[in-house]
Amino acid sequence: MRLYELTAIFPIEEALLQECRELLQSDLEKAGAVIEKTDEIGDRDLAYEIKKRKRGKYVLYTLKLDPEKIAGLDKVFHLNANLIRYLFVRVE
Repeated sequence: MRLYELTAIFPIEEALLQECRELLQSDLEKAGAVIEKTDEIGDRDLAYEIKKRKRGKYVLYTLKLDPEKIAGLDKVFHLNANLIRYLFVRVE
C-alpha cells in the first residue's frame, strides 16, 4: 500500500455535501483504502465554472491505497454526478 493525497471538490450545499462525502468515503472503504487524515480546506471560488458551479468545498484526504485500485476508483468517482472534481497525488 502506498500513501496518497486525494483532493476532492464538493458542492457547497449542505445536503449534497454530506451525501457526496459519505458516498466518496464508502467507495474508498470498498476499495480497501485506509483514510489516515481528513482536512477541510473550506469554500473557495473555482478558477472557472465546472458543472454550472462557481464555488466548491475543498477537502483533502490522506490515505493508504493499493496502486491497482486507483483506476477503479477513478471510474467510480467519474460516475458521481455531485462530485465536482478530484485528484489523486502520490506522496513520496
